Amino acid sequence: MVKGMFDNKSIEFLKNMTESFGPSGFERETAGIIKQYMKPFSDEIITDKLGSIVFVAKGEKEKPRVLLAGHIDEVGFVVSGIDENTGFLTFNPVGGWWDQVLLSQKVVVRTAKGDIYGVISSKPPHLLTDEERTKVFTQDRMLIDIGATSRKEAEEAGVKIGDPIVPFSPFSLIRDGKVAMGKAFDDRLGAFVIMESIRRIKQEKISHPNTVYGAATVQEEVGLRGAQTVAHLVNPDVGIVLEVDIAGDVPGVKPHEAPTKMGKGPSLLTYDRTMIPNQPFKEFVWKTAQDTGIPLQLSQVARGGTDAGRIHLDRSGCPSIVISVPTRHIHSHVGLFSLEDAENAVKLVIEIIKRLDMETVENFTKI
Repeated sequence: MVKGMFDNKSIEFLKNMTESFGPSGFERETAGIIKQYMKPFSDEIITDKLGSIVFVAKGEKEKPRVLLAGHIDEVGFVVSGIDENTGFLTFNPVGGWWDQVLLSQKVVVRTAKGDIYGVISSKPPHLLTDEERTKVFTQDRMLIDIGATSRKEAEEAGVKIGDPIVPFSPFSLIRDGKVAMGKAFDDRLGAFVIMESIRRIKQEKISHPNTVYGAATVQEEVGLRGAQTVAHLVNPDVGIVLEVDIAGDVPGVKPHEAPTKMGKGPSLLTYDRTMIPNQPFKEFVWKTAQDTGIPLQLSQVARGGTDAGRIHLDRSGCPSIVISVPTRHIHSHVGLFSLEDAENAVKLVIEIIKRLDMETVENFTKI
């Protein structure tokens, strides 16, 4: 653990949450871990009927209702078929994957009889023709090998069509504890920032002129579905989505494609495909960061979207912004992020919450 950052209990919670099994539509295990951890720090726990869970932290005033949202589903797969002769599994993606990050990666298949490990199979290089070596091998041609030799064996092990699959990728800290490595940071890292913010508000008795609703939403990766039902449940006056940003400090990525860098602070979204943030709220967040000395980068994602895409359209509209932690290699088996960036995201969220009284929130939408 890096001095001045998260304590060992928080890191253990982050580890358990990110290693848990929870692709879109199958988030119950992850939600249960979060619920157990957040019980001591919540005045109330409420749920929608889709699987999202919301932790309420009451402040000095009932309103404004401040919704903090981070999705807990991860990109994964589902079994689409079982080969009769070999027992290899065909599969469909759940969420966005790039085919070239899949081959030879280890996965976990969850069946009614328990979890089964497998590997996304590839042809040994010794057997590839010169023509095959130059072609992209697409996901629809890939198979998962679970060690079976027939369909019968696979079914006897418990596999059936519709079973969910996630990457196998244990959580670890590298670079003397400064950088985390693992799966599902998109977006359990955002959920972690929310839970850590609420925990500190409660434990440190930080006063805030509002009621905070910390939501762990579901099914974001397949269409921002949990955000819609949570917004209806909470009826927020203002929305803050906590996400991962695409860290652009990776060879081959141009600055205008992904302007933020890992280790330089959290980011504030200025534009994405699903939402243009409320401009006074955006400037309020930027000024809060400047006033408190918290590093903050400006970001844009031309082809992506977040839960804010649904939250800002709730009822007659909800002024919303997105704060993110720059993360390398999202939507793959292994991502990386800086713990210092996550720590600064928590600090910024708390500073924002301390300043969101009703008059301030109403000014976001005054014309």
